[in-house]
Amino acid sequence: MSKLKIAVIGGKDTVIGFKAVGLEACPAANAAEAHKALRELTREGSDYAIIYIEEKLAQQLQHDIDRFKDSPSPAIILIPGREGSMGLGQTALRAAVERAVGTNILGD
Repeated sequence: MSKLKIAVIGGKDTVIGFKAVGLEACPAANAAEAHKALRELTREGSDYAIIYIEEKLAQQLQHDIDRFKDSPSPAIILIPGREGSMGLGQTALRAAVERAVGTNILGD
């Protein structure tokens, strides 16, 4: 069994710090580049367990991300960019928890 990996897709300034701690950094200047990176990271036989995606780009890739919402791997987690949080990551987490347990246990 191969070692599972973690990747980050986002703006260059966002992903550079993650690369410093050993994660696969996939800089993407726009939605097309982010889409290409996501497609590569999720191709058949890929060993990525977690893919972090900057909220700004994830917003434009929602259809692609939704393909994995009921799949255990890869877990796609939205993260804020350098501009700060858009609240999308928290909303996605709340929806995932509610699907899993049947109710919103995180509160508002």
